[in-house]
Amino acid sequence: MQFRIDRRSAVPAYQQIVQQTKDALRLGVLVPGDRLPTAKEVAEFSAVNPNTTLKAYRELEREGLVEPRPGLGTFVLQSLARPQAAADSPLRGDLETWMERAHEAGLEREDVAALVASVLEERYAGTTAAARTAETSRGKND
Repeated sequence: MQFRIDRRSAVPAYQQIVQQTKDALRLGVLVPGDRLPTAKEVAEFSAVNPNTTLKAYRELEREGLVEPRPGLGTFVLQSLARPQAAADSPLRGDLETWMERAHEAGLEREDVAALVASVLEERYAGTTAAARTAETSRGKND
């Protein structure tokens, strides 16, 4: 896994590493047992201070997602993946088709990001994961 640090972002580099790791866990790119890149490897590839990576890994450890093993590295403990978000899921295919339509319509990356963020905020505003799960369960039982 290679981290992409956006230096123009207002989001600190360590938080970008945390988010990208969580995204990889959600998408099944990282699975339990996988070793994360060392702080030195991240520093070489992404030009971030090794302490930045260590700070991110400590946060992921506090959340129970990774575990440092002295002399071996930092390893993934648990997945956040859901089958509906897998690379081969129908939902991902639908999203890819939508992205292609947006591109063909002339939307640029920032336009798509703004549109997705807007719809995401409208759909999930004020709901927690537990509330969404309950809402989904109610819909199945009605």
